[in-house]
Amino acid sequence: MANATPVRVRFCPSPTGNPHVGLVRTALFNWAYARHNEGTLVFRIEDTDAARDSEESYEQLLDSMRWLGFDWDEGPEVGGPHAPYRQSQRMDIYKDVAAKLIDGGYAYPCYCTTEELDARREAARAAGKPSGYDGHCRDLTAEQIQAYEAEGRKHIIRFRMPDEATTFTDLVRGEITVQAENVTDYGIVRANGAPLYTLVNPVDDALMEITHVLRGEDLLSSTPRQIALYKALIELGIAKGIPEFGHLPYVMGEGNKKLSKRDPQASLNLYRERGFLPEGLLNYLSLLGWSFSADQDVFSIPDMVAKFDLADVNANPARFDLKKAEAINADHIRMLDVKTFAEACEPWLRAPHANWAPEEFDEAAWQAIAPHAQTRLKVLSEITDNVDFLFRAEPVFDEPSWTKAMKEGSDALLRTARAKLDAADWTSPESLKEAVLAAGEEHGLKLGKAQAPVRVAVTGRTIGLPLFESLEILGKEKALTRIDAALAKLTA
Repeated sequence: MANATPVRVRFCPSPTGNPHVGLVRTALFNWAYARHNEGTLVFRIEDTDAARDSEESYEQLLDSMRWLGFDWDEGPEVGGPHAPYRQSQRMDIYKDVAAKLIDGGYAYPCYCTTEELDARREAARAAGKPSGYDGHCRDLTAEQIQAYEAEGRKHIIRFRMPDEATTFTDLVRGEITVQAENVTDYGIVRANGAPLYTLVNPVDDALMEITHVLRGEDLLSSTPRQIALYKALIELGIAKGIPEFGHLPYVMGEGNKKLSKRDPQASLNLYRERGFLPEGLLNYLSLLGWSFSADQDVFSIPDMVAKFDLADVNANPARFDLKKAEAINADHIRMLDVKTFAEACEPWLRAPHANWAPEEFDEAAWQAIAPHAQTRLKVLSEITDNVDFLFRAEPVFDEPSWTKAMKEGSDALLRTARAKLDAADWTSPESLKEAVLAAGEEHGLKLGKAQAPVRVAVTGRTIGLPLFESLEILGKEKALTRIDAALAKLTA
């Protein structure tokens, strides 16, 4: 059911490097909230930092959003009533708003040098007082301003915080009160005239009529400042109201530390390259701070959207668990129909991922093995090591696998197994299993021990797809030739 006030949320990343999973989790929660409430998702690019932003990163952001399956109602490539949606194209807007804030007495020029600020902060700390900005330039006279200008001093623009506590209700954390002494006047425009995040972010939210700001916990401390700025913008007739805020829990990595962009496991590209399905990755990321139900961790993204409620978001930090992410992704791989699974594996079956020559690829063998492979993979990139034995002229023996499987007596077992396989029915995996089982019994081995040397001889590895179905698909001639090659290696 739609809310009485139409929901408008935004996702506003900066194009600075590869997208990371924390950013994706924020995008997911905003997208799910908009879709659940039949609202609007605004996709905005915060690219005012010319030194760090890049066009390549901008294109990566758009590509990532498309790969994840996120659609947006306003933003790049879509347009909308509040265009443009790249902050680098909105500089005149920020300049105009900053001038109105100064004219209205909500902001003022600050001529303090970095050295002066540092000295006063140090003195405040030594006296046991708050070390934020002390309001030195709050009430400069025209003569004082003129004198500073005559000295050639540059100035930034600071917003004038009210001398009162700020109280707001966080949609995740409940009521929060911040005392005035902990939120001092802050910069909104640099000395070179470039607007800061502290200005452009809330100004865009106001002009784009954002109703709910869902963002990371690291931005919680900026909320009292932004609420004060919203109130000023309302009084100036620029904003219609103050959005509701919900601060999402930290995503923790190794060593109980917040997962940062520099952590290898944070990169979205890593999961794409390894062959995570978008649905599997999003399913797992949704569990970082939110719960579908007490007894269900695997679900479709439409089902997640249908149930998504900010009341179910937990304020406590969420730990990123790669093994659980892989397990959930494996469940989503198994949920695909076989045709879709086979198509999803295509990038890994072709160069440069594949470890066989293009002309060695056998489409019929791939289609036959695909249903068996689907039950075994955690990520799609594992497909190459699982099926390469079908396409290579000779298996490449994994040395640890060879050492583990080829124990004393393996040559005798392989000779017996070869003889029994030669006489078996190669249209029946069950017949092939009975042949290896019988060979094992002759040597006092159970099936598990007996099939290990056969598996390594044929596939090169101790772990892989169901052995007897693999043998059937590989074919009698190739399989027996490989057993002969293994016997030759053993007796060499």
